[in-house]
Amino acid sequence: MGHRFIVFLLVLLTVAASAWLAQDSDPSQPARKVVRMVTPVYPDLARRLQMFGVVKLTAKVAPDGSVKSTKPVGGHPVLVNAAQDAVMSWKFAPAPSETRELIELRFNPR
Repeated sequence: MGHRFIVFLLVLLTVAASAWLAQDSDPSQPARKVVRMVTPVYPDLARRLQMFGVVKLTAKVAPDGSVKSTKPVGGHPVLVNAAQDAVMSWKFAPAPSETRELIELRFNPR
């Protein structure tokens, strides 16, 4: 019974996150071009544990192209912090208004 509840809860959270992303992004608006991209620093803890994975973030981007804030959508917390630190330094092409960009970063130990 407890296992089914956990699976149900995970499915529910996945559906809720997908619905939130669908509301938050405008499919008629093309993604803004990244003008300056900073590569995330692979965390030492993640390297020691040979941790890998994908981090998804939404970034609120100002009209001038600077990243105002980020919100994690998915990924391990150790990797999410590194991804957020890097994306906050990114610069996007200017646009007439503020946008939200969905960003996906892959982490692989080397």
